[in-house]
Amino acid sequence: MAQIILAASGKGGSGKSSFTTGVGRALTALGKKVLAVDCDIGLRSLDIMLDVTEKVVFDWGDLLLDRCTAEQAIIKGDIDLLAAPRNFSDEFTPEGTAKLFKSFSEKYDYILLDSPAGIDRGFSLAASAADKAVVVSTPDSVCVRSCSRAFDELRRMGKEDVRLVINMFEVKPVCKKRLLNIDQCIDETGVQLLGVVPRDMFISFSTVTGKLPPADSPSTLAYSRIARRLTGQRIPLICE
Repeated sequence: MAQIILAASGKGGSGKSSFTTGVGRALTALGKKVLAVDCDIGLRSLDIMLDVTEKVVFDWGDLLLDRCTAEQAIIKGDIDLLAAPRNFSDEFTPEGTAKLFKSFSEKYDYILLDSPAGIDRGFSLAASAADKAVVVSTPDSVCVRSCSRAFDELRRMGKEDVRLVINMFEVKPVCKKRLLNIDQCIDETGVQLLGVVPRDMFISFSTVTGKLPPADSPSTLAYSRIARRLTGQRIPLICE
């Protein structure tokens, strides 16, 4: 049965989609079968980041509305993808999306749900099926506060297994007290740390082109450590 993991944050631009693709690729490198589900209705981006935009014909909304089969909706690749619908429907309910996403559990080792920003309806739909969640935050006070609010909402929904990933981390701004340090991010969110992803220019390039960052890039190595921790390996949080 798949582990179903939500990538969440109260604020846009924290790196949820980068986390989803980066950790997804790292898990496939470990021999795991991964399905990424784009839950950002109307603003989907995983198809661009995975370089499969031209293959998107149907989305998971079409599945819920019985407009296609699962085989037609899932885009096959190193990471399989279910694209987000272009528009909300009154027929999209947390119960319906949870049942749909969980229906793929026997076919995959990991299902990664890429949540939209905020903690409103789209967030609830994305979180409905999750076994665990990862809140992704950049090391600034605004994003950390929003992640704390997302964490509170997840706990209210009964999601107890929640971890923190600090994204776009840079040592120099932290030393100059322009950004929060790791301990401050943990303290202010109240979430146990899963990993730290350094700022990496290759991520920005990969995001808009869908091309893989180098295997030895800082972000790739960080996502590999996070993936190994998700599989139960005892891996240091930060590469020394």
